[in-house]
Amino acid sequence: MAGKGIVTTDDSVFREMTQASPEGIRNLAAGCRTLIFDVLPQTVEVVWTSQRSAGYGTGPKKMSEQFCWLAPFTQHVVFGFYYGTGLPDPDGLLEGTGANMRHVKIRTLDDLANPALRNLVGAATTHRVPPVQVRD
Repeated sequence: MAGKGIVTTDDSVFREMTQASPEGIRNLAAGCRTLIFDVLPQTVEVVWTSQRSAGYGTGPKKMSEQFCWLAPFTQHVVFGFYYGTGLPDPDGLLEGTGANMRHVKIRTLDDLANPALRNLVGAATTHRVPPVQVRD
């Protein structure tokens, strides 16, 4: 179904979303995904293959349960934050002019390894999203 997100923990769906990207961008996108799950292992992933993006949160709802998204482009990966304007960003990584959303363009492994990015993801996991639901 076009436009329908797939809630998954299977990285093959993510790989399908990035397959049209250059290999280096696919690797950066996979690294971004790994970072998100390193910071919050219980993250819920929703992949929109037709939109070439994936959202991450404490539940599947884009604007009320997700804290960030990834979108691969030809030269970089957009690492977006739904409520980026409310996140602490002392290193000035965040870009954008929207009312709430901000993003970081990941172009290199050094961008991905920046501790300030990990700090942004950590802050985002607790900002304007419900806590992770513990499932039995």
